[in-house]
Amino acid sequence: MAKKAALLLVIFIFACFAAFASDGENLNVKVAVMGPGDMLYFWWGHVALIVENTDTEESYFFDYGIFDFDQDNFFYNFAFGRLLYSCGISYTYRSLDVYYRTNRDVIIYNLDLPPETKAKIFEFAAVNVLPENKDYYYHHFKDNCSTRIRDIIDLATEGQFKEQFGNEKSRFTFRQHVRRHTYFSPTVDWFLNFLMGQVIDTPITVWEDMFLPSEVGKRIGDFWYTDTNGELRKLVSSVDNYYISHNRPPVLDKPHIQWIRQLVFSIVLCFIFGFFFFLYSKNIKAGRILAGISMSLCALFFGSVSLLLYFMNLFTNHDYTFQNYNMIFSTPLLLAAVPASLIYAFTKNEKRLLKCDHLIRIIWILCALGIFISMIIKILPPFYQDNLTDQMLMLPLALLFALQPVGFKEFIQKYGKKHGAK
Repeated sequence: MAKKAALLLVIFIFACFAAFASDGENLNVKVAVMGPGDMLYFWWGHVALIVENTDTEESYFFDYGIFDFDQDNFFYNFAFGRLLYSCGISYTYRSLDVYYRTNRDVIIYNLDLPPETKAKIFEFAAVNVLPENKDYYYHHFKDNCSTRIRDIIDLATEGQFKEQFGNEKSRFTFRQHVRRHTYFSPTVDWFLNFLMGQVIDTPITVWEDMFLPSEVGKRIGDFWYTDTNGELRKLVSSVDNYYISHNRPPVLDKPHIQWIRQLVFSIVLCFIFGFFFFLYSKNIKAGRILAGISMSLCALFFGSVSLLLYFMNLFTNHDYTFQNYNMIFSTPLLLAAVPASLIYAFTKNEKRLLKCDHLIRIIWILCALGIFISMIIKILPPFYQDNLTDQMLMLPLALLFALQPVGFKEFIQKYGKKHGAK
């Protein structure tokens, strides 16, 4: 594979020299926008630059989204927010065939550019794939495959692309754009948005929208610019639907309201867990066991994701997770409720049961209070975070475990006399 890649690069460099010698008269420049794929990292689509040489009938696919799981320390670097991506080159027909075989949309935008601009773009892309230039540190919103193509379009139009869209207000925030693509998977949607902080809820521009490939396609499709000869031209001369996918969830035009779904799910869980506490209140031993296990599982889940939340905020370069006010109510302290809940479920020592019940209630009361505080502070614009889905999933459960149907007074009355409690 390495030899083939090296050979392709050599052939490509010779093609570049041929293209430069002809001042771009023999070049066609296109943008290929690919739709979502199956894997999570494909859900937001992809985009690439295509340059064709009409003399040699060769077509080159410039891809700014290449990464390798076998790369040294890949997962370690990813965890700490230092993910190295690369720009690569391949033959267009081979690359497009991959998207066709994996049932992904492929829309090709043919660009109307002067010959000298085509040569300039080809030269720029050729320099990008050189070994000393090809690697860059990926950022999900600020520097990815899509923003790189966006910047090439701006280069081709001598800054006119950014001039038009750089200050135009976006209709959505980064978070809302993300949720347009994740709505069909409630678990992933909740998890990703739980980890992402207030920084992605601030207003953005249409220029920043184009971290998404589909937004690049949308904006270039209707864009007009003044070329180097002073002529007004439509950037895209034609659009080819190379392949349209089948049976894929559509990308939403606007994000759904998600918090209702999470609230309903949480209330359903509360009814189930509440029934366990009801059994316990009737002195049915299985009720206490099931209630304790339920509390331990919830504490394990929320405590684990909270641990990850704190790690990403405090120790990584994932800046889109910073300023996350979920940290007020979802804390690693919840993990302390895991062993306490298991003891609650299985202990035969009534004094120990009383202590664990007390500890569990305190932990979930703090969680519920944190949720209310985080709701209040978001009234102030500087502290606004679109985290109602997170709050609505956790609040009913926190209230249930803090104010269990087996009341604390009744518990004291039942067991306290044996241990001198008053």
